[in-house]
Amino acid sequence: MNRQSLVVAGIWVLVHVLMSVIIPALLVDKRTDAIDGAGRIDDGNLLSAKRSGTKQEAFWSQLEVPVYLTKEERVEHVPLEAYVRGVVAAEMPPEFELEAMKAQAIAARTYIVRRLAERDFSQVPVQEAWVTDSVVHQAYLTIDQLKKRWGKDQFPAYWQKWTDAVRETAGLIATYEGEPILAAYFSTSNGYTENSEEYWQRKIPYLRSVPSPWDKQLSPRYQQTVTLGIDEFKEKLGLSDAINISGEDAYKVLEKTAGGRVKTARIGNQVLSGREIREKLELPSTHFSLRFTDQHVEVTTYGYGHGIGMSQYGAQGMALEGYKADEILKYFYTGIEIKRVDQVSIDLSNVLVTTARN
Repeated sequence: MNRQSLVVAGIWVLVHVLMSVIIPALLVDKRTDAIDGAGRIDDGNLLSAKRSGTKQEAFWSQLEVPVYLTKEERVEHVPLEAYVRGVVAAEMPPEFELEAMKAQAIAARTYIVRRLAERDFSQVPVQEAWVTDSVVHQAYLTIDQLKKRWGKDQFPAYWQKWTDAVRETAGLIATYEGEPILAAYFSTSNGYTENSEEYWQRKIPYLRSVPSPWDKQLSPRYQQTVTLGIDEFKEKLGLSDAINISGEDAYKVLEKTAGGRVKTARIGNQVLSGREIREKLELPSTHFSLRFTDQHVEVTTYGYGHGIGMSQYGAQGMALEGYKADEILKYFYTGIEIKRVDQVSIDLSNVLVTTARN
């Protein structure tokens, strides 16, 4: 083989090696980079390093959320966007439409941002955490928990979907008059969401009652019935054994809320709020009806959750009809705007960029 042939052969080998490396890399979906052992989103960080690098941007891009895992009794530190992904995965069925998940991601991110901005670490059992993984705050699942729940066959596809929902909304929060909103949400409406003051006794302008007709057809939790013994019913409500709660006059709704739920009701000769009855009987909703017999009380409920803010099944219904995440959020939260968190004026002077609160 002459020198020219050797050069040609060498070039061919070099090209072959380079192509064997470059082409497979080009064919790989970059989104798979999102799955790593630490649960970080490699190519979907809150703020891109290519941005101008303001103090606000640096803060939110570096922020880690210390989450108290209630069953394991330990604190896990996760990047903000990874935390949001864990909330989306815990709060919404994985079969939901991507736009519904994106709406959930923005709501979840808004919730923790507002909590941090207000230095609100209430109902957390340890000083080292900002929030728990329970519905007292927002449900949250770790990567290991998600793998165990969904298994090797379903987990990869679901993981990708959760990651997409977070990446496509990275850094976005819901605001009202320039501040992060109280982004309340719940599973299933009774057909309407609720005015905040009807349940929390505090009027919040963006938490207004709106129709949510999708839930009835979509949610398996829309209507549920439980049966309680008369004695158990009285005991839970703190009613005297002497109170007669049989017959047609045993129960009467005195007032209803704007969302059609029970505001106050009379049981026997005692008047209780709908919230009291719901909480004491551990009912899914404050929209309920009671049917009495000699030995039992049949309780039928409509909806699941407090009813304030975004209905998750309502969000799914809107997504199925083609609505985008921002449209869903603006429907359930009256008068809000969607903004990047680094563009919202939040006083960070008393907040440390650490993984523990002080």
